[in-house]
Amino acid sequence: MMRSLFSGVAGLRTHQTRMDVIGNNIANVNTTAYKSQNMVFSDLLYQTTQAASGANGNTGRGGINPRQIGLGSKTGAISTAITQQGSAQSTNNPWDIMIEGSSFFVVSDGSQNFFTRDGSFTVDGAGNLVMANTGYTVMGWQVDPETGDIRQDIVSALRVMHPDNLNSEPEATTKGYVSGILDANDPKINSTAGCIRTMTIFDAKGYAYTCKFSFHGIGSENQYRVQLDDIQDEDGVSLVKKYGLNNIDQIASFGSTENKVTTSKYNMAENAKYDAATDSFSINMAMSEILEGYKNNAMVVAAGTDVKITTPAAAGPVTAGSDVTVQGTVTLTKAQLEAEPYNLIYDNGKYYMKGDDGKPVEVTDWEAALKDMKGLESVTNVTATPGNPPENIEISFEATFKTTSDAEYDGNGNFGLTLENTEANEKEILEKIYQIKDGDGKTYTIDFVGPDGTAQINMTESNRGFIISFDQEFGKFEYIGTQGNDSAMLTFNSSASSLDGETVDLSQFSNVDIDFSSVNNYGNGGKCTLDMLNGSKDESTIGAGRKQGELIGIEVGQDGKITAAYDNGLTKLLGQIAVAEFANPSGLAKAGNNLYSATQNSGEFNGVGVDITANQGSMTSGVLEMSNVDLSSEFTTMITTQRGFQANSRIITTSDTLLEELVNLKR
Repeated sequence: MMRSLFSGVAGLRTHQTRMDVIGNNIANVNTTAYKSQNMVFSDLLYQTTQAASGANGNTGRGGINPRQIGLGSKTGAISTAITQQGSAQSTNNPWDIMIEGSSFFVVSDGSQNFFTRDGSFTVDGAGNLVMANTGYTVMGWQVDPETGDIRQDIVSALRVMHPDNLNSEPEATTKGYVSGILDANDPKINSTAGCIRTMTIFDAKGYAYTCKFSFHGIGSENQYRVQLDDIQDEDGVSLVKKYGLNNIDQIASFGSTENKVTTSKYNMAENAKYDAATDSFSINMAMSEILEGYKNNAMVVAAGTDVKITTPAAAGPVTAGSDVTVQGTVTLTKAQLEAEPYNLIYDNGKYYMKGDDGKPVEVTDWEAALKDMKGLESVTNVTATPGNPPENIEISFEATFKTTSDAEYDGNGNFGLTLENTEANEKEILEKIYQIKDGDGKTYTIDFVGPDGTAQINMTESNRGFIISFDQEFGKFEYIGTQGNDSAMLTFNSSASSLDGETVDLSQFSNVDIDFSSVNNYGNGGKCTLDMLNGSKDESTIGAGRKQGELIGIEVGQDGKITAAYDNGLTKLLGQIAVAEFANPSGLAKAGNNLYSATQNSGEFNGVGVDITANQGSMTSGVLEMSNVDLSSEFTTMITTQRGFQANSRIITTSDTLLEELVNLKR
């Protein structure tokens, strides 16, 4: 038989194999991360009919080449363009991830690891990150529970939606800081209440509290005092009242307490009218003097003389703690409504207040809105109508207060007190007069000096908190408390004893270190701009504390780190996608389903993997790698393969013709 027949058959088979490779490439032109293959030919065995001979110097005969007849072609190699990056296809799915570089994702079927460039992942019902088409788990590194950092160890399945990751634990506040300008010309600095600022803190259970601080002038040009006045819960209730305590010092301390005693002379006759016929003193008391909270209620203060008493309805004695109801009408301007305590926003003919979610809410129920404002809780039966101009609001209201002492009511809006003057109650008379007119709840003692009613008043004021000092020349912060200190500690007690003898557990609170180094003592038009915030001055999330958080999103970084975001502002590292790198990635064996397995020629996987950024690689979320098949090249190769197949078929037909002629010689 003719050798050319078998050469043609070998050629046909080899070209058919090449066509199979081309067909597979074209079939996978849209397969995610598919790597195209290329086949090369190699010649087959040769039959030597005459060996080569060398030149013979003795005979003068030259050498001849060997005479060899080839037996066709065979498949030399099928190579994969595995290092050639495919184009990027945007999907906007955060779990679609593309590798840039020569690395491979590591996935597992539960018994062995495979490797893939297909980053179309999803989360299964158990919370595992898996391949979308096979369900194989994506492997990576877990977070060290002690350090919170990635622990590069043997790769394991990444369970990103583990129940522990669905919520973030609450954390108590441990740090705070103060910034802004303390202007000595701000009238609030030298007022009794001081310049009030608040800071939100969290306890270990995630409950929020408002710490109320006040800044006070102490008569020095470069030194001031800052003290803790109160701590309120989320409903605005003071913890002193909530727990039934004596004062805020039972809950927390902020600095030391210094008692300052001032002495003054007081003439009883100047503040009370003496009736010689009855030998008694009569005292006229304004509503601001006898009604608790009256002078701090912005609504009644704004109404002024337009406030009328409705209860009690008739003249007669009133005892301490009695309810007094007043009615009034007041017109509040836009400027007043946008300031304390209302803090409303006027826009396009409507007023808005901040809702629970922080977004503006239109004020339609003025009574409910006013009840939510500090100092206006006692205001009821509110009727609000637009004024002139329309941004002014005319408000009719009722408000109820309690009396602070026994008194007599004349039925016309006036209160008074008549005290019989006897030696036994002279001091009591003076104490009542002084307390009503000037005492303002402070601690004082009275020593009589003479029979004319003139007394010596020893007023004791408790100055609490820390001294904050500034540079005399430039107003820069110097220290708080003692020289060299940038911060002051808000120290919580572990427990407190209530008025009824019950023990109040305060262990849920942590001490808060408050940094004051960003405060400056500058002139600012008579207005302080102090701001107190929780957290570290350098990084606001450190030590800020937080409530319990709900998972709101997960993202994958360029380094493969998976980070969860929670609605309390916390971010948490959940793990890192590890990658595998091989000395010869072309030596990997295709295992179907976009998977590869390691071979002896690719190099072994060490079980740990590498960080993709170690060799300048990266991951891109929301993007998939496309197939790297080049259709123009495939079609060109298809043409040459077709022609090669056609030519080899001609070898067979021509050889057949020659054999036919040979057979015909017998005829």
